[in-house]
Amino acid sequence: MLFWVLTKLNKCLLYPPLSQILSLLFGLVVSASSVSTNLPPIPIEEWEAQAGDRFIADTKENMGYLVHEDGRYAVVTIASGRKKIVRYIGRTYDATTPIARWNVQTKHIQGDRVTFGKSGRFLRLYWNDAYTSYGIHSHAYIKKILASDDRFQSMGCILVDDAVMDILYETFELNGQSLDVVTTYGLDHSLFAKTEL
Repeated sequence: MLFWVLTKLNKCLLYPPLSQILSLLFGLVVSASSVSTNLPPIPIEEWEAQAGDRFIADTKENMGYLVHEDGRYAVVTIASGRKKIVRYIGRTYDATTPIARWNVQTKHIQGDRVTFGKSGRFLRLYWNDAYTSYGIHSHAYIKKILASDDRFQSMGCILVDDAVMDILYETFELNGQSLDVVTTYGLDHSLFAKTEL
């Protein structure tokens, strides 16, 4: 891309008609907008769930992004899986949250109010339409977890506060009992563009 820009710039400097200069500037704007979003985030207090919204979880920085179809977004703090082998509910496994494209297809109320928070709400993540043990939920100590410098504290699930769970539940309903979710390690701004998951 740099070569293309330099070639266009060189031509504009040698032959500076206004149409070429405008063409170069338009090309730069289109190229830049395809790889990153220049939109400021919407404060979470002002976020209104819409049909078509999706959720992106960056497990490197432990930040979540509620994203509208047009690319506008809100940023929330999340927690994700411990980067180590754990023994939990009779299983031994790597608790690192997997990097994948998921779809929430079911919601549940879990009885364990410590692990799943006071409401017990749980949004189950499906991978390629297959049931998994992963999901999105809160925790009895979610405020302390999210305030911590080390937010790798779940057993592989994505942890959010109750206000974000409210939004995700509403979005799930608006999307016809479905929610597209991406877990990534490091934020790729191209995920903010509307894509088929």
